[in-house]
Amino acid sequence: MAASSSAPILNLQNLSYTLGGRPLLEQADLTLSAGERLCLVGRNGSGKSTLLRLAAGELVSDGGTRFVQPGLKVHYLPQEPDLSRWETALDYVMADLDETAAYRARGMLKELGLRGDERCGDLSGGEARRAALARALASEPDLLLLDEPTNHLDLDCIAWLERELLASGAAMALISHDRRFLETLCESVVWLEQGRTRRVEMNFSRFEAWRDEQLELEERAAHKLDRQISREEDWMRYGVTARRKRNVRRVAELQGLRDRKRDLASRNRGTLRMEATEAANTSRLLIDAEQLGWRWNADQPPLIGQLDLKLCRGERLGICGPNGVGKTTLLRLLTGQMAPQQGSVRLSPSLQMVTLDQHRSLLGHPREGARTVADILTDGHGDMVRIGNETRHVIGYMKDFLFRPEQARTPVSQLSGGERGRLALARALARPSNLLVLDEPTNDLDLETLDLLQELLTDYQGTVLLVSHDRDFLDRLATSTLVAEGDGKWTEYAGGYSDMCRLRDQQADARTASAGQRTGQTVSRSKNTQEPAAGTPSKTSDRMSYRDRLLLESLPAKIAALEKDVAVCRKALEDPELYGRDPARFTKVTELLQKLETELGQHEEKWLELEALRESLEG
Repeated sequence: MAASSSAPILNLQNLSYTLGGRPLLEQADLTLSAGERLCLVGRNGSGKSTLLRLAAGELVSDGGTRFVQPGLKVHYLPQEPDLSRWETALDYVMADLDETAAYRARGMLKELGLRGDERCGDLSGGEARRAALARALASEPDLLLLDEPTNHLDLDCIAWLERELLASGAAMALISHDRRFLETLCESVVWLEQGRTRRVEMNFSRFEAWRDEQLELEERAAHKLDRQISREEDWMRYGVTARRKRNVRRVAELQGLRDRKRDLASRNRGTLRMEATEAANTSRLLIDAEQLGWRWNADQPPLIGQLDLKLCRGERLGICGPNGVGKTTLLRLLTGQMAPQQGSVRLSPSLQMVTLDQHRSLLGHPREGARTVADILTDGHGDMVRIGNETRHVIGYMKDFLFRPEQARTPVSQLSGGERGRLALARALARPSNLLVLDEPTNDLDLETLDLLQELLTDYQGTVLLVSHDRDFLDRLATSTLVAEGDGKWTEYAGGYSDMCRLRDQQADARTASAGQRTGQTVSRSKNTQEPAAGTPSKTSDRMSYRDRLLLESLPAKIAALEKDVAVCRKALEDPELYGRDPARFTKVTELLQKLETELGQHEEKWLELEALRESLEG
């Protein structure tokens, strides 16, 4: 689809870039007009960050053209901001800002929970990212180029960033693995695949279905090509004419078909395979925490106060909350890496645990960056990887995680963030376990890898402890969510992140309604001290309006009708030939399904809200 018709402020045309002897970008394009917001998606290692750096002018392409509107104020936020040249966070943020922008920067630092006097060398990954965002947004650039801006941010900071970017008038190109973030912000999608770009004018929420359709069409085309090649080869071998004299035209056509086949093979995306090595577990209860407590010192409120938690076999517990609230400390207490100051933690004797922390410590210390991919997977012993009770050649195991054979001797220090994430997963999943402890596992992973990791964890028969700020990932995976409420209080909610938000809102509404009811009763008693006569009807039910009561009664029938319509649409889309036979009907049914599902979700949320209100008033 065509890009915006307004004059572009950034225009990259036919860019090519080679890295390590391998073409990374070939004829790649990127165009942005004023105020446009687009996301750049593709697999790890496909060249997304390289294309963004070319757009920012930090790299020079091997070929193609780059145009940036004269006088345009551009700010590029890299995946790993470098603050080493500055002493404090405020020094870094204030660099090159005028007086007005400096005032905004101080305010943003405060909103993001930073004082400004923190030493840059002591900042955590999340604090460095917040400082970099304050610097980027305070200058009010015309064009923002953001590479994984939500990495290491907690949910409150992500919500703040979404509000700031929506209110900004800047044009934006974003790289992110956070689906909810992309759905909120992006109006267009640029898909980078095999060095080439394809742009579609749609919200990210519709992109993945469109991309899957394109991949399916390409697979069908490849299958047809295989059959055509087979027919031509049969003719070459057994055709009567072929026995006498080769037909020059058909020989040329066969060669052309084979060339196309080689091109398709060279563009083969590969298939990511993940399989966790599971250990036997005879216990139903893996972790039993009672009255668990922890605080750094007596002058501060507790990080964890009197927490009772039982984690059983097969459960997938998501843990979320602001940075610094104690999520990693809680993980260490629950897994026996730290002793509690109060209470107790009992671990199953049959527990076999594998931990993947957010610093990827399974890959070794950063100073050991000379270790290669093969060294990490084999522990430096030969060419075989031990996976449970089996062994596999390291090259074959690498391919399961989308590493090329020539990367076996690549130092870990030369891998991209996403590749390091995949390597850490490969290392962790090779070990037998019945408990996976994952601290921010989604950082730097591409969307396809996230999908496959989610499928793996869903099929995993063991137990999962998961710390994450990825709302979509928590919704897809968690059977329950443990949330920090402040002052050491932690509350467990059934379901994922969205379920937790809805339940918290319902509880808050119920408390408000209950408080209002008590206040009304107190006022009534102060005006009339006489008790109501026996048999006087209660006024509690009248607090719910007639319209709300009517809506509460009618919603179940509407929900049931919508569920039937959704089932009909889904059944129609299960037909694998529908798209090829009638593309217009496929598009129409897809759009209708999205509309019905949205309406169904709204009706269900409204029913839950009214039902919670009714119960609180009648209770």
